Amino acid sequence: MNNRVAITQIGLCTPLGQTPEQVLARLIAGDTSAMQTSDSLLFGQSTLVAPVTESLPTIPAALTQFDCRNNQLLLAAALQITDTVELAKQTYGADRIGVVLGTSTSGIAKGELALAYRNQHGHFPADYHYFQQELGSTSDFLRQLFELQGPSYTISTACSSSAKVFASAKRLLEAKLCDMVIVGGIDSLCQLTVNGFHALESVSKGHCNPFSANRDGINIGEGAALFTLTLATDNTANEACVLLAGIGESSDAHHMSAPHPEGAGAIAAMKAALRDAQISAQDIDYINLHGTATPKNDAMESRAVLSVFGDTPPPASSTKPLVGHTLGAAGAIEAAFCYLLLSQHNHSFALPPHRFDGQQDPQDPSIALVAPMQCAEHGKLNYVMSNSFAFGGSNASLIFCRKGA
Repeated sequence: MNNRVAITQIGLCTPLGQTPEQVLARLIAGDTSAMQTSDSLLFGQSTLVAPVTESLPTIPAALTQFDCRNNQLLLAAALQITDTVELAKQTYGADRIGVVLGTSTSGIAKGELALAYRNQHGHFPADYHYFQQELGSTSDFLRQLFELQGPSYTISTACSSSAKVFASAKRLLEAKLCDMVIVGGIDSLCQLTVNGFHALESVSKGHCNPFSANRDGINIGEGAALFTLTLATDNTANEACVLLAGIGESSDAHHMSAPHPEGAGAIAAMKAALRDAQISAQDIDYINLHGTATPKNDAMESRAVLSVFGDTPPPASSTKPLVGHTLGAAGAIEAAFCYLLLSQHNHSFALPPHRFDGQQDPQDPSIALVAPMQCAEHGKLNYVMSNSFAFGGSNASLIFCRKGA
């Protein structure tokens, strides 16, 4: 029998806000106002990005070696789960709580500033430590912040990084190596990723336009999302509790940066998640699409959805026009969106509208993109799927459900 995992608390720091209420309201409104023009990230020209604009907390003095914007985003989310973590330490012990985070940038923005300083002054600034930009520093920072002694590590598989953390956490819980695992994802805006994707001709000239015939690439965003996970029991929380029901992972290894054109790996991941959740494709009520607005991803994903769900797929949308593609943090942030949708306390659930120019690509299979006039009321929302597909064919699909579904 599949062991389901309970989400007992979340912490958010996103371009849509830092509280569940604010994020949910802007999510279902399809609010794209977080997208802003930046003149400092893309060399020689401006580009549209989704920054976190709210003030961020200061890294504690005892942990100044971790001081960078990436960890400030992480800290903002971590402060929201502190009470849950402290209670778990009293209940289970600090050695029974694990940390598994996903990132692709870590503190590289701090390194960019330090390199510019060195070029000007001949030496690095005193507050710069290479450790700040190492991928493992994120999870180590959180472990030390909460004074935990359980397993702690970082996953970096590009844009599936913080979706795959859920699979790692589930294995730690099922193996009884941990009684609670903190998972999530963090990425911050930096020149490296924006110019890297621009070099691949994958950055949109304007606002990203997923599944449109006119799509031309991504907008990049930043943010963090954290979850506390335990194995679900009959006594877990209440009937409104949200569970991680199923996980599917695959690696199609088709190309360094391009997905398999027919979505072979995406199909495998979605089918594996359905098997793990022990449900059928018809049980899925909504799909949070990877939906990057690059020509190859959207063509592949539409074919994969058609293959798994047939001619009557569930409502689906990409939330990247709202928060940008947050890269290593995307899996966790979009998982948080699914959590918030399932947590709505009513019987007429709202869905995020799919924001694009309305011209769905006729060269790709038609999928049921949520129109703005359709998103306000959705009669049933028990199971939702969230897709994350990354460079190198590293794919992950997550299924969340309401307790009792």
